[in-house]
Amino acid sequence: MKSKVGSTPLFVKANVHKEKGKPPHKTRKKRAAEQNAARKKSTPTETRQHALERCPDCNYKLSGESIARRREVIDLPVMPPVQVIEHRVIKRWCPKCKKWHTPVLDLSEEVLGQGRIGHRAASMVSWLRTTLRLPVKQVQTLLQQVYGLEISVGEIVELAHAVAKAGQATVKQIGAAILKAPHVHMDETTWRESGDNGYVWACSTPSGLRSFAFKFSRAASIPETILEGFEGTLVTDFYAGYNHTDGKHQRCWAHLLRDLRDLDKEHSPQHPELPAWITAVVQTYRDGKAFVDRSPPPAERPIIFESLVDQVRELGLRWPQDKGHPAHALCKRLLRHEAELFEFVLQPGLAPTNNLAERSVRPLVIARKISGGSRSARGSQTRMDLQTLFATWAAQGKSALIQCNAMLVSSATSLLQV
Repeated sequence: MKSKVGSTPLFVKANVHKEKGKPPHKTRKKRAAEQNAARKKSTPTETRQHALERCPDCNYKLSGESIARRREVIDLPVMPPVQVIEHRVIKRWCPKCKKWHTPVLDLSEEVLGQGRIGHRAASMVSWLRTTLRLPVKQVQTLLQQVYGLEISVGEIVELAHAVAKAGQATVKQIGAAILKAPHVHMDETTWRESGDNGYVWACSTPSGLRSFAFKFSRAASIPETILEGFEGTLVTDFYAGYNHTDGKHQRCWAHLLRDLRDLDKEHSPQHPELPAWITAVVQTYRDGKAFVDRSPPPAERPIIFESLVDQVRELGLRWPQDKGHPAHALCKRLLRHEAELFEFVLQPGLAPTNNLAERSVRPLVIARKISGGSRSARGSQTRMDLQTLFATWAAQGKSALIQCNAMLVSSATSLLQV
């Protein structure tokens, strides 16, 4: 192939600078200010100084002092062996009365009942079983290898029962506080007792209260009984068992959006009218969320609420009578719960989803997969009570071990006062 006269021959490479041929350099995105800080150092529990006494070159004695650098080493201390305290009750003879006298030994602030395991050990066992979801055998192994505490499987189980019994007053206080909360999230999950299927009903509040109850039934009477006296707003999914609870209601948009996504994936290729309808339903949620995010004045909230309800009602009237249409069930759901979808628009601080309850029941779902459930009614009750206590302390950012030990001491004190 010939090139034109006066032009550069084809076999000659173009004289282009290497950098000009590269794509434009992208400016590195700056990190957030809080990410530019150095690693936060812990408060030292011990300080060791390292210094030279003489010069390594001429062996002359060094003078002066300043810190050249620091290095932090974090490690676990050597665990002390288990503490065993022997209480000796001494009896003494009275020559005048001609009788032996012994002091009254009260160890209620140190140990549960007539047992031998103290409050701190009982708190540790309950925490390992509930929060870390360790099987009884694993709890036994951990206590033996870390603390040198030899304890039987049966004693571990009985300790959990005893802690749950001592925490009954605290469990009732948590339940009473939940009924007074303005917003309560509720959900249920399966649980097995002695091989029979049942359900765990969980109540959660944004303030950090958690309550769990085991029932064999999933009927609508269960949430009605649990929430008897509750006057706030209930946040749930679309399960029909929650339809008859008193008071205001917010249905979970996360569940509805998930069903809309599945509907789009499975039926949109055969029904070209579905994508636009699904987009319109999703847009009502986005509009409501955007409205709430800008913290509007109270006077505007009812206006937007009515507008969004009208839009959802119009969308729900598309195919509720057409039983053969894939969106038939969702249309009926929109009409049935049109007002309950936008209660979060009216109430500041109300969540539009039930994610709080979903996260609250997750630990019990994992525990069920590990252990298969409980073996008796007593075991189920203990599991629910301990989960109520430890989940509440964790949600409130409190140390579960410290709180459990304090609860055991206070329960012993209150029993003495009674």
